[in-house]
Amino acid sequence: MYPQIVPAGGGPNYAWSQDHIYVKAARDLTADRVTLVEDHLKPGFHLARHYHKVMTEVFYILEGEILYTFDDAQVIATSGMTINIPPHIWHDVQCPNGGKIITIFSPGGFDTYLEELAALTTAQSADAAYLTALAEQYDTWLT
Repeated sequence: MYPQIVPAGGGPNYAWSQDHIYVKAARDLTADRVTLVEDHLKPGFHLARHYHKVMTEVFYILEGEILYTFDDAQVIATSGMTINIPPHIWHDVQCPNGGKIITIFSPGGFDTYLEELAALTTAQSADAAYLTALAEQYDTWLT
C-alpha cells in the first residue's frame, strides 16, 4: 500500500449552489473510519437544522465566519477554531459571507453520499421524500 497524495484543488469534487466540496480522504482509504473534505462555502451558505444518530462531525475553520446554531447556543466560528459535533446534537450552519472549512465525518461514508447526490435525476432532486430518505440512509436526520 502506498500513501495517497491529494494536491491542492484535487480529489473528487462537487460544485453545488451553496458550496464546492473536495473529498480529500474517502471512506475506502480509511477502512470506513472517516471521510475528510475541504468545503468552500459560498456567500449565503445555509445547511438546515439536522442531526446524526451515529456520525460525529469535526469542523476546522480555515477562512470566514461561520454561525453554528444549537438548541441552547450559537457560536460564530472563525479561522483556527474547531467545532466538534457528536451524534444526537441538532445543528444549523450558516455562512453569510463565504468561507472555507475542513470537515471530518466519522464513521466515513459522506463521500458516497456526495456521489449519490451528484447522480440524482432532475425528478429525484425535486422529490423531498426521496431526498429525505437518501439523507437518512447516510445518517442525517432533518427537522
